[in-house]
Amino acid sequence: MIKHIVLFKLKEFNNDEEKQVALNHLANQLLELRSLIPELKFIEVGKNYQLNAASFDLCLISHFETIDDLNVYQSHPEHLKVGDYVKTISTERAAVDFEI
Repeated sequence: MIKHIVLFKLKEFNNDEEKQVALNHLANQLLELRSLIPELKFIEVGKNYQLNAASFDLCLISHFETIDDLNVYQSHPEHLKVGDYVKTISTERAAVDFEI
């Protein structure tokens, strides 16, 4: 089993409401991938409880049976659409993939 963990830091927004809308939209897009990509076995999305923390704003945890399944997920058109959105709202991304 492969665990894929990604952290996202969002850009500055005009106000907290705009940032919360962007966070919610990203979380929903990520969670929708569960029904669109069969290789995705588990997904969890967590938003930082502090909206304006110095740390990262959102965490994605997902599981795949194999590295090949992770690669399918990463190149899947629906995942790429989410990636395009991420590029418009984020300033940083960190990821770790490991076998469990």
